[in-house]
Amino acid sequence: MRSLLALVSCASLLAASSAFAETRVFIIPNQADGYGVDQCLAKGEKCGAQVARTYCQSRDFAQASAYRRVDPDEITGSVPKSGANCSHGHCDEYVAITCQR
Repeated sequence: MRSLLALVSCASLLAASSAFAETRVFIIPNQADGYGVDQCLAKGEKCGAQVARTYCQSRDFAQASAYRRVDPDEITGSVPKSGANCSHGHCDEYVAITCQR
């Protein structure tokens, strides 16, 4: 009976710890790289998965759970708009990458 109770307790603890895994969303500029990676990330295509995973791993996260294009209106704070401060006129293109530990 004790071993069954210990097993159930461990399983509950393991399930709870995975539910509290750290998740963070990074908003990064979607800059053209000449290889089309920017389009893979912005369109959420399969080819962007490795780039998103590598980005997360470079910040000590285990995996990327999602990536997508973000409209500048979705972002609060100081986000440059297309104009004088933008290089190549692409300041309004951003990608959100969701990373998990």
